Amino acid sequence: MKVEIWSDIACPWCYIGKRRFEQALEQFPHKDQVEVAWRSFQLDPTAPRQSDLTMNDALSKKFGMSAEQVAQMDAHMTGLAAAEGLDFRFDRIKSANSFDGHRLIHFAAKHGKQDAMKERLMHDYWSEGLALWDTEALVKAATDIGLDADEARSTLESDSYSDEVQADIQQAQDYGITGVPFFAIDETYGISGAQPAETFKAALTQAWTASHPLVKLGETSPGAGTCEGDSCAI
Repeated sequence: MKVEIWSDIACPWCYIGKRRFEQALEQFPHKDQVEVAWRSFQLDPTAPRQSDLTMNDALSKKFGMSAEQVAQMDAHMTGLAAAEGLDFRFDRIKSANSFDGHRLIHFAAKHGKQDAMKERLMHDYWSEGLALWDTEALVKAATDIGLDADEARSTLESDSYSDEVQADIQQAQDYGITGVPFFAIDETYGISGAQPAETFKAALTQAWTASHPLVKLGETSPGAGTCEGDSCAI
């Protein structure tokens, strides 16, 4: 069974959704037979590659929010993240374009480390204030999960994996995905948002049952050792 997840590094609900999905997957009895693929999505593809604005300043400027409204939003999201074991530090986060981060995740996928790269970038961005335009900081994140520094650097200094990122974004548009996180199971079942772990587990179970139906072999013969209702064949 394959689960494709569209998300953006610069999306707080995407990190919370990742944790909730992981909790559900850990409880799923067939977890070893589930392939998870991370797909790229950009909430703001027009954002400048580098910016001096903090995320709070960018939100205030874009939506006309007051400092008090932004602080209330920060406190709310920080509390939700803490409930999932995550440490959101809005005071450290810089507004930036996430395209290079998505390219790095595709690069990591080539080496079988896509999930580790996704986790590292989201952690560093939301908890440590990672600057997504800082090539050397991204290279360090890659080497810390076991990827080659020179190869990671050459990837970031080129346009490698740009087509793959754009293909993910186009597929999201084809599916009609307008918000993230979005989870697609076997290209059949779609789940939008950072749902509770129980919802994800139920969806996994439903998808598994549908793709692995129980086939009865033949009819029960007369006198077979069966019990039905309150009577048994004796």
